Amino acid sequence: MPHIAGLPDFRAGKNPSGPCLADDREKLDNAAFLRRVRGAAAVLRAHGIGPGDVVAVVLPNRLDLVVAMFAAWRLGAAVTPVNPQLTDVEARHQIEDSGARVVITEEPGRPIGTLDVTALSTGEHTEEDSEPVAPREDALALLIYTSGTTGRPKGVMLDHANVAAMCGMITDGLALDENEHSLLILPLFHVNGIVVSVLSPLLAGGRATIAGRFSPATFFDAVERARPTYFSAVPAIYAMLVSLPPEVRPDTSSLRRVICGAAPMPAELIARFENRFGVPIVEGYGLSEGTCASTLNPPSGPRKPGTVGLPLPGQTVAVMDADGNLIDDGSAGEVVVRGPNVMRGYLGLPDETARTIVDGWLHTGDVGRFDEDGYLVLVDRIKDMIIRGGENIYPKEIENVLHAHPAVLEAAVVGAPDLVLGEVPVAHVALLPGAAVTTGELIDHCRASLARIKVPVDVLVTTTLPKNPVGKIDKPRLRAAMRP
Repeated sequence: MPHIAGLPDFRAGKNPSGPCLADDREKLDNAAFLRRVRGAAAVLRAHGIGPGDVVAVVLPNRLDLVVAMFAAWRLGAAVTPVNPQLTDVEARHQIEDSGARVVITEEPGRPIGTLDVTALSTGEHTEEDSEPVAPREDALALLIYTSGTTGRPKGVMLDHANVAAMCGMITDGLALDENEHSLLILPLFHVNGIVVSVLSPLLAGGRATIAGRFSPATFFDAVERARPTYFSAVPAIYAMLVSLPPEVRPDTSSLRRVICGAAPMPAELIARFENRFGVPIVEGYGLSEGTCASTLNPPSGPRKPGTVGLPLPGQTVAVMDADGNLIDDGSAGEVVVRGPNVMRGYLGLPDETARTIVDGWLHTGDVGRFDEDGYLVLVDRIKDMIIRGGENIYPKEIENVLHAHPAVLEAAVVGAPDLVLGEVPVAHVALLPGAAVTTGELIDHCRASLARIKVPVDVLVTTTLPKNPVGKIDKPRLRAAMRP
């Protein structure tokens, strides 16, 4: 596998006219991709970018973002992708915290920008740009900022060794080859979009198409046009797709499999998608601090819905009790990860890093257990646990029961303050199109499967559940709405 910084050169040398990267605006073969990267590197060099610098990219999903990323790596610099939907105040925190020397935007005059993206395609490369810098394996490659649900976003430092290890694991785990064609629909400011849908297929010799803003009404039109072999999405996207009118029957024959990450996917939703569209879902689990993925349901089987699969080769996934002892009897504990994919740390936050990585183990904050076949079952997030009168309740258990109801599309359970019990569970539910069910019926449904203490005190039926920028259900917002 070539060094990531030299990937454009490697691909152009091996197959200049082979397809490489496309978006809604244009298509690049390998030779054209290399020319664009070299030209963009010349522009960044003229703006003072060199080894050890950071380039911020504030762009929606488009081909130029990938070009800018490889151009920065070509010069030995790192990249921090910024959610373009952030306000200038929010974006400025990431830009200043990362120490970015250049900020690439597509909005002329946006105060945070220092370089318009159109300038990248006008650069003329020189001899200096002919050969990429070969960054050290421990050189910073990406600064990915967490979604900030537990405070101000933190910069996750991923070096070239982290990224290379993760891409190798993804390529092997998904059995990617030169015939792969990914359709990118997740945001490129998130590590999943970068690693799973761009870097891994390109390193495997395949190609990638970058879709514009996701819309369930037009998504399958893009699938039929591009003919991808896979795409990666979050449960909310799959929920929107299964909610499409029954007359929508797209041609999905090009898809070998599709991937789900970012949040656990209910087994009922997996079954609905697979039965309707005839494409297997491969569910995985990971986090930005682990450079994307740590477990994966093997595409060749057996896949076990309700689990997030087996540990990826090359890293160790375990569960640990509160005293730091590894658990091997199938009981639940905190999920911990060790391997070359574990981040270098949080930028400028040594104490936070020391609390998160202990003796080489990345503490995920997730509660899980291994089943009899070694598949990881996620129980819940530690911070999402509800304590009702001293009893611990994991919302995911209640959510799983609600998902089993035929009218329920999405469910989220959070704790609401209670003067006597401290917290009580309240469920928020979105229904399948055309479905109807009462609050009382859903509560009775829960009573049939759950102990009395776990039954929600209320079920709030809504049109849709709020999502964060990555597409996860925004539980902090739901919790805030519960406060008096």
